[in-house]
Amino acid sequence: MDVSISGRDLRCLQLACAGLGLLAGSIIIGVSVSSAAAAVGGIFIGAAGLGFLILAYPFLNSRFNLDRFLPSLGNLRIHPQPGNSGEEGASSDGGKSEGIRSHIPNTLSTVSRTLEKLKPGGGSAGGSRGMEEG
Repeated sequence: MDVSISGRDLRCLQLACAGLGLLAGSIIIGVSVSSAAAAVGGIFIGAAGLGFLILAYPFLNSRFNLDRFLPSLGNLRIHPQPGNSGEEGASSDGGKSEGIRSHIPNTLSTVSRTLEKLKPGGGSAGGSRGMEEG
């Protein structure tokens, strides 16, 4: 059964579906208690965003001439600069990573000491034993 539909009716139907997806996702996130339900709402909102992008693509293509830009996006490459390949690059990079690595054990030991203090019966000798004796 073929039903003919005009281009304008198709665009209105696409807009209505994307709008309903956005509305449903917002309602699901608004009333959700668990994070799993909020994730489902996020999927609805993402699908609605994709629907709006599909709906707006012909306009964006004609307005910004995307046929000129899209092929060049696939050719983007990161080229290393030739000046950084010697000792100069190794010393500057090594200093940064060494500084970060030397800071991590200090942070972990601080967290470990804090957790030991928070444990019942752990921590400083005077704090917990003084309460047991008194």
